[in-house]
Amino acid sequence: MQDDTTTTAAGDAAATPRTAAPAAGAPPETDGSRRWYQDLDRSQWRSLAAANLGWLFDGFETYALILTAGVVLRRLDPAAPPSQIAFLTGGTIAVTLLGWGMGGILGGVFADYFGRRRALLTSMVLYAAFTGLSALSWSWTAFLVLRFVTGFALGSEWGTGTSLVAEMWPAKARAKAAGFMQCGLGLGFFIASAVWYFVAPIGPDSWRIMFAIGVLPALFALWLRRKVPESQNWSSAAARRKALKARAATDLTESERSFTRLTLRQIMADPRLRKLTILGSLMSLVTTLAWWGISTWVPLYVSGVAAGQGHSASAWASGAGMIYNAGAILGYVAFGFLADRFGRKPTVLLYFAASLVLTPVLFLWTHSIGLVVVVLIVNGFFTLGQYTWMPVWLPEFYPTHLRATGAAFVFNAARFIAFLGPLLSGWIISQLGGYGIAATVVGCIYVLGIIVAPFCPETRGRPLPE
Repeated sequence: MQDDTTTTAAGDAAATPRTAAPAAGAPPETDGSRRWYQDLDRSQWRSLAAANLGWLFDGFETYALILTAGVVLRRLDPAAPPSQIAFLTGGTIAVTLLGWGMGGILGGVFADYFGRRRALLTSMVLYAAFTGLSALSWSWTAFLVLRFVTGFALGSEWGTGTSLVAEMWPAKARAKAAGFMQCGLGLGFFIASAVWYFVAPIGPDSWRIMFAIGVLPALFALWLRRKVPESQNWSSAAARRKALKARAATDLTESERSFTRLTLRQIMADPRLRKLTILGSLMSLVTTLAWWGISTWVPLYVSGVAAGQGHSASAWASGAGMIYNAGAILGYVAFGFLADRFGRKPTVLLYFAASLVLTPVLFLWTHSIGLVVVVLIVNGFFTLGQYTWMPVWLPEFYPTHLRATGAAFVFNAARFIAFLGPLLSGWIISQLGGYGIAATVVGCIYVLGIIVAPFCPETRGRPLPE
């Protein structure tokens, strides 16, 4: 019996029937006569489309909150002191993050036991429903509760979509697919910024329209149910789990017992997986805390710079989001190509180092609105684009029967600490009255990522562990 962290020939064939598994540590497969996308079939493209669109809707809903939180606060709680608006806005985002973290971890477990497609479908329907209900909020308390539940439903989409794409795509194109999947978040952010640009002037309750639009994913779920197949890797692992559970526990090897234990327990019980989970969680904390603690303030910071130079603050708040996420979309996709060309580890280190430098460049040293546009694109490329390391690298850490749980845990557990980022930034801003110092302080977290990343294994070109 093979160890569960090595790939079986049958398992690899099920995932990529036309792709031979390369030797461990080998560079990605190449064929001089064919491009990387020419051997892909419809089911692989559909799996990518499903994950990308699901993440796009998540991005729209998330950025809609970032853009409207202050407006909602003033509308539903007009007695809130102006000096506390930043702190209370950070608190709202923090509540959503807490729900997201809890739902994401449980959603990953659900996907490992009940299937990638079913988990993705359930997540989309639930978050569409509760996003729509958020539009009907009658008080700030009701809005907070609905934000928590919406975050809970949102959380399970990423780990499920990531696992589905990783298992459906061949090794030579897996990182590229992850980049295209992750860019859905930037597309969602961009669309939210564009919609808010036109919706904001409608009136004080225009924020309700933004959340009502979040109902649309429920319609997309019908296509997902009919057209997107289940991962063959997961189907094989589920059948093996069922067969092993039917046998007496005393007859099972240690490798076989990993199929019968609770997935959350197993990713921490196995010494190798425990190490990878801890390292991945630290890097996830870097990316997540930095983004929520820094990037969420970009629209407000840019709108302040614009207002100081005689421009429309509301127009530039939306414009900044679109510009920033245009750079991010390029960064998401580029990461996948760079990771396939140079490796996962050097690409992650490049993005972390660039983000460390570019944070003070944007918030402390860029004061001309024209120069802000340029820096926003470059900053978004690295600070948001770095998220692609997770759908690229994490699925390559875990075997199939633990993949969604492991990836979802690493991606979402960081939120239990990262929710402090908006609170810390909001507190610094409210006390010191500026975004630059807050962003620079929180941005020091990138140093941790630069320290941790070298300890992770390079997995470029390797087949997924089964």
